[in-house]
Amino acid sequence: MEKYKVDEIRNIALLGHGASGKTTLAEAINFNSAKGNKMGSVDKGSTISDYTNEEKNRKFSISTSLIPIEWDNSKYNILDTPGYFDFVGEVFGSLRVAGGAVIVVDALAGIEVGTEKAWKFTEKRNIPKIIFVNKMDLENVNYVKIIKELKDTFGAKIAPFAIPNGVENDFTGFVNVVDLVGRKYDGKSCCDVKVSDELLKKVDPVRDMLIEAVAESDEALMEKYFEGEEFTNDEIHEGLRKGVISGEIVPVLIGSAEKSIGIHTLMNMVYDYMPTPKDMHEGVYDGENPKGDGIEQRKVDENEPFSAFVFKTIVDPFVGKISLFKVYSGKVAKGDEVLNSTHDENEKIGKLFMVKGKEQIEVNEVVAGDIGAVSKLTYTKTGDTLCDKSAPIVYPGISIPKPAIFKSVHIKSRDDESKLSEALHKLSDEDLSFINEWNNETKETLVGGQGAKQLNVIQNRLLNDFDVHVTFQTPHVAYRETITKIASVQGKHKKQSGGSGQFGIVEVKFEPTSEGFVFESKVVGGSVPRQYIPAVEKGIEEALEKGELAGYKVVNLKATLLDGKYHPVDSSEQAFKAAGRKALKAAYSIAKPILLEPIMHIEIFIPDENMGDIMGDMNKRRGRILGMEQDEKGYQRVIAEAPQSEMFEYLPTINSITKARGYFNMRFERYEEVPMQIAMKIIGAKKSDEE
Repeated sequence: MEKYKVDEIRNIALLGHGASGKTTLAEAINFNSAKGNKMGSVDKGSTISDYTNEEKNRKFSISTSLIPIEWDNSKYNILDTPGYFDFVGEVFGSLRVAGGAVIVVDALAGIEVGTEKAWKFTEKRNIPKIIFVNKMDLENVNYVKIIKELKDTFGAKIAPFAIPNGVENDFTGFVNVVDLVGRKYDGKSCCDVKVSDELLKKVDPVRDMLIEAVAESDEALMEKYFEGEEFTNDEIHEGLRKGVISGEIVPVLIGSAEKSIGIHTLMNMVYDYMPTPKDMHEGVYDGENPKGDGIEQRKVDENEPFSAFVFKTIVDPFVGKISLFKVYSGKVAKGDEVLNSTHDENEKIGKLFMVKGKEQIEVNEVVAGDIGAVSKLTYTKTGDTLCDKSAPIVYPGISIPKPAIFKSVHIKSRDDESKLSEALHKLSDEDLSFINEWNNETKETLVGGQGAKQLNVIQNRLLNDFDVHVTFQTPHVAYRETITKIASVQGKHKKQSGGSGQFGIVEVKFEPTSEGFVFESKVVGGSVPRQYIPAVEKGIEEALEKGELAGYKVVNLKATLLDGKYHPVDSSEQAFKAAGRKALKAAYSIAKPILLEPIMHIEIFIPDENMGDIMGDMNKRRGRILGMEQDEKGYQRVIAEAPQSEMFEYLPTINSITKARGYFNMRFERYEEVPMQIAMKIIGAKKSDEE
C-alpha cells in the first residue's frame, strides 16, 4: 500500500440503522476501487467487513471493521460500524478517529431509530456528514417523501445533491445538482449522460437552495448573491465544502450499494467535502502532560513528535491482541520503542500493518492522519495514548455508556474457572462497553453490556473462541437485614470437655442506628476484662455478615456492651468472641428484624409521547417518579427511584415502549425496607435454596 500525505487521507465512518446497507456499501466501494474482483455478500457471509464466524452466522456486523481504500491517488480509511445499539461502543470508538461520517438510510424504510441516533452522535461531536439514501432501486420508493422526512426530522441542514433518474428497476443514476451533470451506472463504471429538460425542471429549485446555502458560507459570497451575480464552480464547491465541514450543510446522495449505483459520486464528494485529518480540530490536538504540567498540543504534521490514539482492540485467541490506532502527529516505524503514556510503560512496535477486514497488509511506517495496527503490545488497551518517549502526551479516553443490562455467569465445569477469568478479561479489553466484575456479597461473576444481543455474542464467543461453556442468569440481589427495636440480651458461651474449658458471658444492648455498625463498651468494675472487649466486638462483627432472618448482611446496628462474666482460667478471646455472636442471635428474636433492598436512582430519556407508558410501567415496578424535565426537543428526562430487583429486565421494556429510542442511566441510591409480603417470599426462597 502506498504512503499518503495528510491532505490525501480521509477517515470516514459508515453509520446507520441495522440492515440499512453499510457493509454492502463498504463492499461496493472496495469493488469499485478496482481492488476487488467480486463484491462480497452479507447473506453469503463473504464480505470483507463481517469476517468473524459470529457475524457470518448472524448476518450483521458486531464490531467495527477497517477497510483502507485507495481511490484516485488518495486513501480512504472506511470504518464500517455495527448498526445494532448493543454494539454502540464500537461506534463511539470509530467516531473518535473519524473525520467525517456517511449515514446510510434505507430508501424503503426511511428514517429509523439508528438513523436518528447516528445523527445525534455526529451532531454531538460536530462531525461533518453525508446522508446516502441506499436501495433506491427497490419497489415503492418515494424520493420526494424521503427528502421531506429528512427535512422534517433534521431541519434546514438537509441539502439534496441528486435527483433520481428512473425508479425501481429502471433506476440507473441521477442528476448531480451541483454540477448539473447526469450520472449513469452500469454496475462497475460511471459515465456522464445528457439531462432531459423534464429532469432539469426538477433540479432548478433544488439547486437554488444549494446556491443560497453557498452564499451563507461566506460574507463576500453573500454580497455577490444579493447583487444577483452568478457564482463560479470553484466558489460553489468551496462554499459547499465550508458548509459541510462546519456542519451547516448535510448533503443527501442517492444510490444502490448492491448495484454499485452512486459509489463514484459518493467517493468524489467524500474527497471534495469531508475534512482531511489536518482540517479537524484546526489541525491541532490537545492532551495533557502525564506529569501534570498542564496542556500539551500536537500539530497534525509528520514532522511533529509521534503521538497516536488506540481506538480499538481486536482479540484473537490464536493471533493474539491487535491494537488499531490513529496517528495524530509525527510517524511511527517498525522497531520503534514508544511510550504508553496512559500507563507510563514502554512498548516495542513489532509488526506494523494496515488491516483490511481480517487481512493484514504489512507497512514500514504509519504517518500523521493515517490509521494503522500493531500486534502483541503488552500494556496497551483501547483508549490509551502512544507517543514519543521524549515528548509525552496523554489524550482523553473514549466516553462509553454504562451497562444497561447485567447477568450473572455460571460455568458448566469448575475446570473452566481459570479460563473464564482470562477470557472475560480479554473480551472486556476488546469492547469497552462490556464489563465483568466479581460481586463479593452475592459471590457471583457479573457481566454487563448494552443489550441482550451483545451478551449473547459474548456467551457464544466464550464457547467458540475460548472453550468455556457458560450460562447467563438474572443476578442475585444483595439484600440487607437490620433491626427496628431495642433489645438487651445475654450471650453465653460455656463449654467444658476436660482440661481447660471455654467461658464467656456478655450483656449487650442492640439498637437501630443510621451509622452502619457502632460498638460501645460501658462495662465497669472489670466484669469483662479489658483485653476481651475487642473480642466481643469482633464476634458481633462476624455475626453481622450473615443475619438470622435470611442470611444477608446486617447493617445499621449499634451494640453496647453493658456487663458480663468471666472465668480466670477458662475465659479467652475465642470464648468472648463466641459470646458476642450468640448475643446478636438472641437479639434477633425480640428486636423485630426486617429485610432491606437496594433502591436505584434512575434517569430515563424518552420521547414525549412515551411519558404515560413509562410512568405506568414504573408504578408496576414499585417505582416512584421524582421529577421530569425537557431534555431536548421531543425528549423528556424522567427522574425516578425503584428497587433493584425490579430493574434487571428494564432494558427490553424501555426498548419496547419507545421502539429503542429511549435509554436510561442507573446507580445505587440507598437501602429501604422490603414490603412484608414480598419479604416473606424472599426469605422463603432463600431458606429453600439453602436446604
